[in-house]
Amino acid sequence: MSLIPTTILTGFLGSGKTTLLKRVLSEAHGQKIAIIENEFGEENIDNDILVSDTKEQIVQMSNGCICCTIREDLRSALQLLAAKKRKGLLDFDRVVIETTGLADPGPVAQTFFMDDEIAESFLLDSILTLVDAKHADKQLDDRQEARRQVGFADQIFISKTDLVGKDEVDALIHRLKHMNPRAPQKAVHFGEVPIKEVFDLRGFNLNAKLDIDPDFLKEEDEHDHGHHAHGHDDHDHEHHDHEHGEHCDHPHHHAHDDDVKSFVFRSERPFDPMKLEDFLGAIVNIYGPKMLRYKGVLNMKGTERKVIFQGVHQLMGSDLGPQWAEGEQRVSKMVFIGIELPKDIFLQGLEQCLV
Repeated sequence: MSLIPTTILTGFLGSGKTTLLKRVLSEAHGQKIAIIENEFGEENIDNDILVSDTKEQIVQMSNGCICCTIREDLRSALQLLAAKKRKGLLDFDRVVIETTGLADPGPVAQTFFMDDEIAESFLLDSILTLVDAKHADKQLDDRQEARRQVGFADQIFISKTDLVGKDEVDALIHRLKHMNPRAPQKAVHFGEVPIKEVFDLRGFNLNAKLDIDPDFLKEEDEHDHGHHAHGHDDHDHEHHDHEHGEHCDHPHHHAHDDDVKSFVFRSERPFDPMKLEDFLGAIVNIYGPKMLRYKGVLNMKGTERKVIFQGVHQLMGSDLGPQWAEGEQRVSKMVFIGIELPKDIFLQGLEQCLV
């Protein structure tokens, strides 16, 4: 049996996850989808909404906090689905896990790497995060779960953009980009998303192209030499009391000192494989819980092929990618997305791993 692709759908309360899911289920794409839900509360209203107009299989999770209980629940739900599929009792092509709005997607993603039985049956395709344009700023300011959901995303869908002005949407896009430069962003209207933007994104595929926006890199490089050097760590900007709808003077939302941030390392010098392995092992040991997602394409001494690496928290993997093309500039690029990671320590450490 080939691996069953799985998508994690996350986003803060009210961001439109169920609406998006309903759209996906009702679109005539010919795929059979099993849904695993985890919601708080006694009555699962989403379940009624979804069941009423689809023929999908729904696995109801036990109630309770996703952080404490879902890993075991999720394992058993996935194992049950895989077993029923093998025996021909259930027919489905893929799985979508819809997390509660208060969930940290980290433990959910880790389940696919830490559990051999799950890894033999399922392939984690990507994490999709919905962000509600009307309430995002306050949610991101107040709730770490909302910031983590952005940090983990492979694709960000911004909902309810019709309820706010263009300036607010632009500011939100900029803010999200600084938190997670590797996730493409797209505005969605009432969950209307083409299926190709939801499934088979290969966000966790080690050989997928490195999706760091080149303009983001350029901007960082230019700004680092100018006023931007203090940008996100300048605590003078920490709290601006703006009324909702009022605009901050800063063109790029530096008012928000988000604890989820990203930074990029680039170098044209090759890495020494042993030094890099030691250094990455050490930082993952110390900062692993705060490292949400990290990914890179590396130029390694001793191989003509690109080395692709990525990780979630303490779990890290690497793979040989394609050969460097003739005439292609061999540049290592790495992006780190995490909670209050010490950028200087990471960048200096990586610099010392170069040949």
